[in-house]
Amino acid sequence: MRFNDYGGEAARLAADLVNATGPLTSAQVESILSAHGVAESSLAPEHVEELTRWCERLADCFDRRDLRQRCEVINRMLADAASQPYISLHDGHPHLHYSSPDADAAARIRAITAAGLAYVVCFAGADRLGRCAREACDRAFVDTSRNGRRTYCSLRCANNDAVARHRAKHR
Repeated sequence: MRFNDYGGEAARLAADLVNATGPLTSAQVESILSAHGVAESSLAPEHVEELTRWCERLADCFDRRDLRQRCEVINRMLADAASQPYISLHDGHPHLHYSSPDADAAARIRAITAAGLAYVVCFAGADRLGRCAREACDRAFVDTSRNGRRTYCSLRCANNDAVARHRAKHR
C-alpha cells in the first residue's frame, strides 16, 4: 500500500519512536528523525524529555484494541498536538504542514505523528497499526502490505516464529 509522506511516513516515524529502547536520548531521536527526512532533527534536552512522554502515548496507538478505543486515543493526541494546518510552498510545491512554522521541534513531531496515525486509521484502516505477533518481540509497525494482513514487524520475526512453531510441532 502506498501512503503519502504525511500519512504513512509520519506513522512509521511514530512506530520508530515507540520502538526506541529506554528513555530517549538526543542522539537516538536525531538519528530517527534524520532517517525519516525530518529537516530540523536536533532537539534541546527538554524537547527530548517531552518526546519520551509523547512516545508512551504513541505506543498506546499500536496496541491491539477496538476501533473506538484507538480513535479515542488518537483524538486525544490530535487535541494535545493541535495547531492550525497550513499550506507551505517552501520547496516549490504546495503541501500541508501540521504545525505552525514557529513551533519548536517537539511540537512539530507531536503534530506530524498524531496526524500520521489519524491518516492511517481514516484512509487505510486502524488494523494497519499493530504490534509484532512474535512472542519474543513487541515492536510497533505500520502495515504497508498490499492485503493489510501483516502480523509481524519484519520478515525476520515472521521466519523466526515459523521456525519456532515448526520445531515445537516436531518435538
